[in-house]
Formats: sequence, C-alpha cells, structure tokens
Amino acid sequence: MTEPTPADSPDPELTGNGGGLKPLLKGLVLIASLAAIGFLVTVSGLREALDTAWVESAVADQGGLGILLYLAVGALATAVGLPRQAVAFLGGYAFGVVMGTLWGVLAAALGCALAFHYARFLGRDMVKQRFARRIARVDNLLAGHPFTMTLLIRFLPVGSNLLTNLAAGVSSVPAGPFVLGSLVGYLPQTIVFALAGKAVKLDPAFHLDPLVSLLLAAALLVVSGGLGVSLYRRVRRSDATAHGAAHGAAEKGRDFPT
Repeated sequence: MTEPTPADSPDPELTGNGGGLKPLLKGLVLIASLAAIGFLVTVSGLREALDTAWVESAVADQGGLGILLYLAVGALATAVGLPRQAVAFLGGYAFGVVMGTLWGVLAAALGCALAFHYARFLGRDMVKQRFARRIARVDNLLAGHPFTMTLLIRFLPVGSNLLTNLAAGVSSVPAGPFVLGSLVGYLPQTIVFALAGKAVKLDPAFHLDPLVSLLLAAALLVVSGGLGVSLYRRVRRSDATAHGAAHGAAEKGRDFPT
C-alpha cells in the first residue's frame, strides 16, 4: 500500500526528467520582475506623476489620443498595483462621470487582465508544483462559480486588487469569467471615484455639492457590499441544493442496486 502524496509536494510529472527546472526559473523571473517593477514605480515617481496636472496637459480635451493614453497608462498603473480608485478619479476629472466611469473601469479591467496573464505565464507552474494545497483553496473558491465569486470579491471593498489578480492567475480559474466579473465588480467604486473627480474639477456645467457627493459615495459602497453579501448567500444556497440533490441520488442508488 503506497502512502498518499502530500498536497503541497511537487507533482512527479512536473519534476520528472528535469521538468521542474523550467517552472522554477519562470517563478524566479516572476518574483524578480515584480520586485523590479515595484522598485521602478517607486524611483520613477509614477505614483506622484499621475495627478490632475498630468490629466489636464496630456489627456483632457485631447480627443482619441487622450483616451488611448489614459487607457494605456491606467491599465499599466493598475497592473503594477497602483490604486484603481485613483485611475477612476482621474477619469472622472478628465472625462466627466459617465465617460470617466466607462474609461476608468475599462482601464482597470485591462490592468486586471495584464496582471492575471503575467502571473499565469510566469508563475502558475511553479505555484502548482510547490504550493498545490494552498492554490487549491483559491480554486475551490472560484472554480464552481468563477464569474459570481469574482463579482463577490470585487464588490466587497477589501483586499488587494493586485494580489487578487496574481492569485487568480496562478490558479485554474478561466480568464474570461474572472476578467469580466472584475469589470462588472469594479463599477460601483469606479462610479464613486469618477464622481469625486468630477466634483473636484468644479465644472460650471456640473456642480455637485460635496455633502451630496459624500452621501452618494457612501450609499454606493453600502449597495456594493450588500450585493456582495447577497451573491455569497445565493452561491451558498445553490451549492447546498446541488449537494443535497447529489446526496439524494446516491441514496436512491443504494436503495435500488443493479
């Protein structure tokens, strides 16, 4: 009788015949590149450069080129871990509430996809090989309902956007439902910060009282949190129903042997 292989032990198929070297090297590249990106973001002053002055000079009233520049910079910024809320704020400042929300959520979704595929290409094999049990927890959370569970994670204003993207990338969750769920789940906070950006600009054609803006932002955050809790309960009920049906079918099978 063979002893069970621990969940976190390397997969023989990955480590056999030297096959474990390539995932390890790719994983080291992932770690080193993330450290390098963090260092470059710090020393380059990218965080400080993304402000209303940059939006005024390079994005606002620049037509299609300004939109493309905003999307490219916003996607890169969120992909490397800068706050997507800041990108949404600048979108509202440059384009107004409606278009700022549209371009802001698209930039965040593009950044999500970049980080997700970056982690999947460089880190998935190493993580599956070295930390199978831990990554299985992410798989168990997302695999059954990837779109809905991603919505749940995004609706609740907690956790790190970058770490969520990287964890999903090294898991088995499909890219499409995760990125689409993220795009939809980003909407409430994107609207809040686009509103704030527009209010700060104090455009005469659209003046929003600061107290009204604050109350609206708080209401949207409460609604998004409530939607997250509602989705979680629905998923739990769905899983419980499916489990009960499967258990009942198994019991009937035992009652009527073939």
